[in-house]
Amino acid sequence: MNYEIKTQGKFRFIEEGEGEPIILLHGLFGALSNFSGTIEYFKQFNKVVIPMLPLFDLNILETSVGGLAKYVHKFIEARDYNNFHLMGNSWEGTWR
Repeated sequence: MNYEIKTQGKFRFIEEGEGEPIILLHGLFGALSNFSGTIEYFKQFNKVVIPMLPLFDLNILETSVGGLAKYVHKFIEARDYNNFHLMGNSWEGTWR
């Protein structure tokens, strides 16, 4: 599947479907192909959002679980998502 990568400021993301957002976080070496079935299923009912995590663009002090959590929080604020579901793949699924 080919999905349009959208941009808002420093954020790059995919957004498919309508409704309450489901935000999917990819793993360290994850790819969109990890989520293609998930996107196709849930976009029927929800807005499926995948922010492109800047794993190779952040400085070494920000490339941590805490640094990436801050990045995702800023992304959620920038997109003005209020009620949403957050799902992670690999170690992104361990955030609290």
